[in-house]
Parts: sequence; structure tokens; C-alpha cells
Amino acid sequence: MPGLTRWARDENQMHTVKPTDAEAPVQGADMEPMPLRSSRPRLNGRWAGYTHLLLARMRELKREPEVIFWVFVFPLLLALGLGIAFRNKPADVAPVAVVSGPGAQHALELLQASPHHGAIHADMLTDEQALKGFRLGKYALVIEPKADGSFQYRYDPARPESVLALDQIDDALQTAAGRRNALATSAKISSEPGARYIDFLIPGLLGMNVMNAAMWGIGFALVEMRQRKLLKRYLATPMRRSDFLLALTSSRLVLMLVEVGLLLGFGVLVFRMRVLGSLASILLVGTVGALSFAGIGLLTACRAEKIESVSGLINLVMLPMWVFSGVFFSYERFPAAVQPFIKALPLTALNDALRATILEGAPITAQGERILIMAIWGGISFILALRWFRWV
Repeated sequence: MPGLTRWARDENQMHTVKPTDAEAPVQGADMEPMPLRSSRPRLNGRWAGYTHLLLARMRELKREPEVIFWVFVFPLLLALGLGIAFRNKPADVAPVAVVSGPGAQHALELLQASPHHGAIHADMLTDEQALKGFRLGKYALVIEPKADGSFQYRYDPARPESVLALDQIDDALQTAAGRRNALATSAKISSEPGARYIDFLIPGLLGMNVMNAAMWGIGFALVEMRQRKLLKRYLATPMRRSDFLLALTSSRLVLMLVEVGLLLGFGVLVFRMRVLGSLASILLVGTVGALSFAGIGLLTACRAEKIESVSGLINLVMLPMWVFSGVFFSYERFPAAVQPFIKALPLTALNDALRATILEGAPITAQGERILIMAIWGGISFILALRWFRWV
């Protein structure tokens, strides 16, 4: 009938067929004017695309159990292993080899009579066996007695344990032979919370995990979506490119909050670690660090087409920071000439800010320079990624 909507059935599905112009109703004198169709309110605002993308990304993370392990469980296991290894570590025992021959038994007796004999392990071997064990790292020092009653040491100055064994063994032999110290000294063990290796380690692990989670999570996710042709589908939508990249970046912030809580809580409960700074300052520093490395992760993966390519790029970026940024030991050990380069790295700034806040209670206002370094790295990386990003 003219003016009515026709219905058709196609494979058990009902769909509406619009009337043609010939079937359109003609308004006459006896017909009431048809009301104008009211405009429907917009359901999607400016940030609707960003919000939906962020929620979709969080659902994807929930369906990947390996992410839970590497982001949350692995740092706890690493902190537990290293914390146990260095928490109540006994004094190192210096393994030494005494070359058999005249005077060898006298050297063993002197070492046994030394006040520090408990920290020395000595074996009597032939000259060939002693040198072989020294080359293979089994012994840190070789003692070769001479016919005149003296001793000759063989050590490697490039091996720290060999240099320490040289001083320790020489002091033990000299003391056992009758040497007296001119000054009375004493030693006190310092192992209270805040001055241990585990207190130095946990902020470094936290910074390293923020970097790893941001770069690997974003880099792999972006390349995987490109390989599965999902980015090509996004290209056909009215979604903004900036919303898409911001959603990937923001997804790391949710994980960062959980990471900080788990690792700090683990350190406090298991190792009695003292957190002197406020939780808000720690979270703010972690947020800036996560955003910084998320931007770097976007930049490394903005054009990569294969998992192998993005893996190489991410490792190339992170390797210098693993070595130089003071995760497991202080970067002050490196020469002064490279210190400005080390302090300009984003992971160095993040680790220093976390240690200053957690261990020293430094306020956020004292972290301005370090936060600026991270913000510059993240901002420049995000701008370049936004400019160079390729959907396919």
C-alpha cells in the first residue's frame, strides 16, 4: 500500500525496505502534516572512542595469563630470590690453593692459627693443579712457599675476589706470624632496614618493571594488531589516531598502579622495608615513568611490521638502560665522563626518583629535574610516534 512500509523476509531475518518516491504519501488537504523527525541526542562524545579502546585493551590483557605472570609475578619472584641471597649473606670464604712442597704445611698452620681462619678455605695441591684451579676460577689466590720461608702470591688484578683474597690472606699470615696492629679498631655490622641491598634493589626493580611492561606491552600489542589487520579496520572508522595511541598508553597506567602496590607491599611484608615517602608521590613518579616509556614504546613500534623487528628495536633501546641506569648496582661505579649521559636516561631518572622518594622521603617538589627528563623523553617520543605512525 502506498505510504506504508513494506516488509520482506530474507533467510529468517526481517529488514525494512524504504518506500520509493512513487509510493511516498502525498499531503493533501484532508491529511495532517507529518511531524518532522526529531534529531536524536549524540550517544558518543569526544572521548567515546578513547574510552572504548581503553576498555577493550584491558579486556585483552585479562585474557592473556602470561601478562599476569611477567608483569606481576616475575618481579616478585626476582625480588624474593635476590632478597634472600643478599638479606643475611654470610661473609665470603676466600678459596686459596697452597702449592705443595717445603713450607706448605707451615703456611696451612699459619692460616689455621689466624683469627680469620673461618673465612679462609685452603687446599694443598701440586703446582699444576693449583694453577689449573686458579685459571678455572675455583681458587682466588695461589700461595707458593719459598725455600727461605717467604711466600709468593699469584693473583689476577682484574678479578675483584682475587684482589680481596690477596689482602685477606696476607693479613692472616702476617697476624699469625706475630704482627701487631698499632691502632685498636673495631667493626660493627650495619643491616638495619634502609641500609641493606634489598632496600636499594626494590626501587630499581620497580623502575625496570615499569619500563619493561610499558615497552613490551605496547610494542607487541601494536605490531600484533598490525599483523592481524586490525589496524586496517580501525582506519575505516572515524576514530582519531591520537585516541588510539592514548588508549594504548593509558592501559599501562592501570597496570602500573597494581605493580607499585604489589612490589612495595611485598618488600614491606617480607623484608621489613621502610617506605619513608608518601604513596601519592610514589604513584605520581611511577605514572610519569610509565607514560614516558609508553611513549618510547609507541615510537619503537609505530612502523614495525613483524614481532622480530619490534623485539630487536625494543632490546636496542632498553639494553643501555639495563646496564647503566643502576637497577642492580649503583651507576656511580662508571667513569665520570659518562655520568651526564647516564643521568639523562629516563630509567636513571625514574630509579633515582623512586629511591629518593621511598628511601629518603623526598617530596615530589624535589624531583623536578628527574620528572622533567622523563616528561621530555615521553613527550617527544609520543609526538614522533603520532607523526610517523602507520596503520598498515
